[in-house]
Amino acid sequence: MDAIQKELLEAVAGLHEIPSGAFNIRANGESAARNTTANIDIVSKENVSGIDIIIKPGTKKESVHIPVVLSASGLKEMVYNDFYIGDDCDVVIVAGCGIHNAGDEESRHDGIHSFYVGKNCNVKYVEKHYGSGDGNGQRIMNPETVVELGEGSTMELETVQIKGVDSTMRVTRATLAKDAKIIVTERLMTHGKQYAESLFEVDLDGENSSANIVSRAVARENSVQVFKSAVHGNAKCSGHTECDAIIMDNANISAIPEITANNPDAALIHEAAIGKIAGEQIIKLMTLGLTEQEAEEQIVNGFLK
Repeated sequence: MDAIQKELLEAVAGLHEIPSGAFNIRANGESAARNTTANIDIVSKENVSGIDIIIKPGTKKESVHIPVVLSASGLKEMVYNDFYIGDDCDVVIVAGCGIHNAGDEESRHDGIHSFYVGKNCNVKYVEKHYGSGDGNGQRIMNPETVVELGEGSTMELETVQIKGVDSTMRVTRATLAKDAKIIVTERLMTHGKQYAESLFEVDLDGENSSANIVSRAVARENSVQVFKSAVHGNAKCSGHTECDAIIMDNANISAIPEITANNPDAALIHEAAIGKIAGEQIIKLMTLGLTEQEAEEQIVNGFLK
């Protein structure tokens, strides 16, 4: 891998070197490195681009890294990754995509990650997106995450997009069985003329299942963001979605909630707040010696933590 690809890898997966445990690193449409373990196997798909990640029942305290980096302008790809996670597992999965585009052609990565999670599992999934390069070509990412969460399992999703992605459609769909729980934290910032749309759709099918979806977003300059959430309570369950956004300059933000109770014991809540940075917050920081711009940056950084 060249220096640019290594920089992207560090940005989206926090990797300074080849990780321990299972991993599959994809660079410019090809597999650059792969490792499996006794409990985690990674197999290439035959008919489409992508991999199957098979995690044996009872696997504890292991991790899988599957980052993607693109540094060739004009490259477009569609990848299908399927995760088969056995019962009683406790694992961390780190994905993410970084695109460096220094040319005039559009670079694009689309991916569908499907999770089939067994019973009584704890799964943490981290996905980061990052763009760089001073070319005129756009950097486009369209990730889709599909989750089937088994009885008694918990899945925590952390999604982050802070810089450099010109257009993105981020889709997360989940179906939960009895006593299953999903926790989603999204952190998103757009600037320039960037466009970002997030869609969360959760079916709480099992008794005592629950969902907590929280989005923190900042839209700057002339960027546009759309947040959509749909939670369907189909059993005795609890669901909460929250969109909290800061709008700056000439940006535009929409929050579109949908909560549907199909059972009298479904307890569902949606919260949304969009507003600018309070003037007194900036003034308070400026009294400590910061410029107005530095004060804004401090507030935004703290908000997105």
